[in-house]
Amino acid sequence: MAISTKLEMRQSQSLVMTPQLMQAIKLLQLSNLDLLAYVDAELERNPLLETVEPDGGGDAAGEKSDDFDPQAERDGADQPDAGDWMQSQLETGSEAIASRMDTDLGNVFPDEPGVPASPDPALLKAGDSYKNTGSSAAGEDYNLEAFVSEEETLFHSLEDQMNLAFAEPADKLIAGHLINSLDENGYLYSGLEEAADQLGVTRDRVEEVLMVLQTFEPAGVFARSLQECLKLQLVDKNRFDPAMEALVENIELLAKRDLSTLRRLCGVDDEDLADMIDEIKALDPKPGSVFGGTLVQPLVADVFVRKANDGTWSVELNSDTLPKVLVNQTYFATITKNAKNESEKEYLIDCMQTANWLVKSLDQRARTILKVSTEIVRQQDGFLTYGIEHLRPMNLKTIAEAVEMHESTISRVTSNKYMATPRGIYELKYFFSSAISATEGADAHSAESVRYRIKQMIDAEDPSAILSDDTIVKVLKDDGIDIARRTVAKYRESMKIGSSVQRRREKKALR
Repeated sequence: MAISTKLEMRQSQSLVMTPQLMQAIKLLQLSNLDLLAYVDAELERNPLLETVEPDGGGDAAGEKSDDFDPQAERDGADQPDAGDWMQSQLETGSEAIASRMDTDLGNVFPDEPGVPASPDPALLKAGDSYKNTGSSAAGEDYNLEAFVSEEETLFHSLEDQMNLAFAEPADKLIAGHLINSLDENGYLYSGLEEAADQLGVTRDRVEEVLMVLQTFEPAGVFARSLQECLKLQLVDKNRFDPAMEALVENIELLAKRDLSTLRRLCGVDDEDLADMIDEIKALDPKPGSVFGGTLVQPLVADVFVRKANDGTWSVELNSDTLPKVLVNQTYFATITKNAKNESEKEYLIDCMQTANWLVKSLDQRARTILKVSTEIVRQQDGFLTYGIEHLRPMNLKTIAEAVEMHESTISRVTSNKYMATPRGIYELKYFFSSAISATEGADAHSAESVRYRIKQMIDAEDPSAILSDDTIVKVLKDDGIDIARRTVAKYRESMKIGSSVQRRREKKALR
């Protein structure tokens, strides 16, 4: 066969990830807080986007390009499917739009402007009101609300105490070095020899400074181990007697629930040992964590599930978590007429295309979440009706096949999304659990429901008849659950439940 050069025409399919599709996928996996931050950034960047007022009305000049109506979805309105829309984006992504879109998805959130600096007191005259030096030309009043009280940190608190406790500059230098060596929990893990070599002083002097630092508030800081941290707090409470010292030195026996050995080492009876253990539990193993703690955001459900009048489950989106944006078509038409050159027109067209895409993407994101959540509720009807023991084993493939989407899409939809049910608020991923095979060919059991049954059995066990892992396996097999002993041990350890030996010691000590 002769080798020659020739032209051939072939037809094939390929996946083209346009910038629009890439950001649509990114929006799909964002939580409600991250989504609101992203939309706020887009509102600042795009002059054609505007928010809807809380009463539901937007600007009269604006037109809604594709708003989401949960009721229309429940009524079976003829709406494009999320999978079909993404497929159409793959097929119809034009080069003109792709060229105008910014393909760098890293800098989605612009840096926030800094707080304006305080005015120079020397520039203020007596009787004058505070003015912002940066906006003095505009004549705006100085905004006191721009300044908030700085949150006190562990290091600031210790530095204030250090300035009062030490007079010698050398001691302050050593104390400052040790303060900077603390971790966020208030522990000192750096060696004293290393600190002495770095500062050019003797180890004895570093230890003297450390002994003073260990009397600072909060009690327990500058400890080099858990035992020393507990000791410092007990000394501060004047409760570090010989019996308590023996308990602290053998704290690992308390973790193992070896109370009989502890009772012998401490030389106390059962009642005194129980009181000592209660005192240990009341101490803080991380004294430095009381400073600078991050605010805990409450969980906000993305989906509400309620019992309908006909006995079925009603699934609807939480409209409060959905950003409501509109595209101002009238403003676009007005400023396009006044564009001076092609560059301005191209910028306006780019803003219009980006705005239309964002509104459509938010709409499709909401539809996809509702569609997947509805299928999860349908699959887990037994859990909602009867409880966790009736949680069905389910994986991503089960939902993906039911809603005709890819498993990766289901994984993104269920990430950082929460569902409010009559039984509490659960992350969507909670409903996905592996299957435990059943005996005699019955339906498989959810791993989560089996874990719950194990916990119920252990909580209800008789102190005089502690259940071993083998006994739990036998009881579960009698109930039709085929499970191995190592699986029971794994589930028990994941729930922070001790072995039968540890539980026997603990419940014996409490009797």
